[in-house]
Amino acid sequence: MLGLLSACSSSHEQHPLPKTLTVGTLYSPTSFFILRGDTLGYDYDRICDFARTKGISLQFKVAPNMSALIEMLERDSVQLLAYEIPMTAEYKAHALHCGAVNETYQVLVQPSGDSLITDVTQLVGKDIWVERGSKYESRLRNLNNETGGGIRIRYVEGDTLMPEDLVEMVSNKKLPLTVVDSDIAMLNHTYYDNIDISLQISFAQRSSWAVSHHNQWLADSIDAWAHSRNARAYSKNALRRYFEISRSALPHDTLNIHPDTPPGCISPYDSLFRVYSREINWDWRLLAAVSYTESAFDRTVVSWAGARGIMQLMPSTATAYGLGMDQITDPELNVRAAVACIRDLQKLFEPLIADTTERIKFILASYNAGAGHVLDAIQLARKYEKEPEVWDGNVEETILWKQYPQYYNDPVCRFGYFRGKQTVAYVAQIEQQYMYYQNKFPDKNLDKKKEKKSEDITSNEVDQETVTPATPPDKETNL
Repeated sequence: MLGLLSACSSSHEQHPLPKTLTVGTLYSPTSFFILRGDTLGYDYDRICDFARTKGISLQFKVAPNMSALIEMLERDSVQLLAYEIPMTAEYKAHALHCGAVNETYQVLVQPSGDSLITDVTQLVGKDIWVERGSKYESRLRNLNNETGGGIRIRYVEGDTLMPEDLVEMVSNKKLPLTVVDSDIAMLNHTYYDNIDISLQISFAQRSSWAVSHHNQWLADSIDAWAHSRNARAYSKNALRRYFEISRSALPHDTLNIHPDTPPGCISPYDSLFRVYSREINWDWRLLAAVSYTESAFDRTVVSWAGARGIMQLMPSTATAYGLGMDQITDPELNVRAAVACIRDLQKLFEPLIADTTERIKFILASYNAGAGHVLDAIQLARKYEKEPEVWDGNVEETILWKQYPQYYNDPVCRFGYFRGKQTVAYVAQIEQQYMYYQNKFPDKNLDKKKEKKSEDITSNEVDQETVTPATPPDKETNL
């Protein structure tokens, strides 16, 4: 569904490469995005491999849309577009394609099971849901003519609908069938394992990276690299990382117990959580809930993005807090570095979120997504008149908006595309896990402190109510 074919040019590299190559791209779930402070993406990983091979540096410029990206190339503000540019007459007039050629095509998305549609003729009499005016509607109309009619095209209305939303609706059984491009289907299949995307319903669309027509020398260099055995192997691994490895890690079973857990304990690492939680003034059971949600206390787990250890540290985060790759899975070092990261997130959000309980939700979201995406969501909440200091129903909602171009390209957003559904689920699961640990594994000292604090707050509120008139606050004074 996403094929790598031969490159477009065959002449030999003769022009010396620059010390720094300026690369244009777009934020997208496949090409270029930021997660937990790390830059990731299928095209990003491959251009970084090219740069390592050639011993050069990269500078990235992100455009808001395809037309702006092409304009950047024509103005020579970038030298290479590391993004899949369709190989059509329209784009060939503006750019010289180069590197590995990807093939994508439209596929039917249907529930997996025994009654799969395996031929386009079986679509006759079926309801297929697409967005009105989309290229998928156009293809279905042509297919309807080719099969003699009878395909029922239905429309999902919405101002912010994306193909990914329709795939999710099929996964959740809200829609029976939809059509999307194969790369989008493959990516979403890593989140939803209950869908089938095997039926191709269109001809292939070819695409590749591109350079300016006057930079044939750069196209030659990229073509030579793309043909090499090492580059092909690297691209194959990148393809698997982004389009095949499952990302649906949440949720764990709340009752699941690690096999090495001593009787009466949450995990084999309770002593570590007790010691290091003091550094951030957290209940140690909350830190344990984070670890369980991240890894189920399995030190050997490696996520699709490369996070490791019982607290699932990204390699760049581990390095930033003094851990080498040979140390990252050590439970104590992993917890210590994670707590140092949380401590820095506390410092970041203390001036922004006054309420301690709310602040913890923002910290948890940042631990999962990276602080940049949460800060973007706060700015969106502020701009669109939601409560920027409240997670539930407010920033929790605006972080979901960051999967839509009109929001992640909004001037208030600095960190681009983000798929927020997992982060919302992550915060909710940790809250649930923490409540379970509080009930199942009571800590008398901590729970007494919390009970005393609650009594003090209640007492103060009662006293205040007896002396203060119940009048609305002065808005100007509050501001």
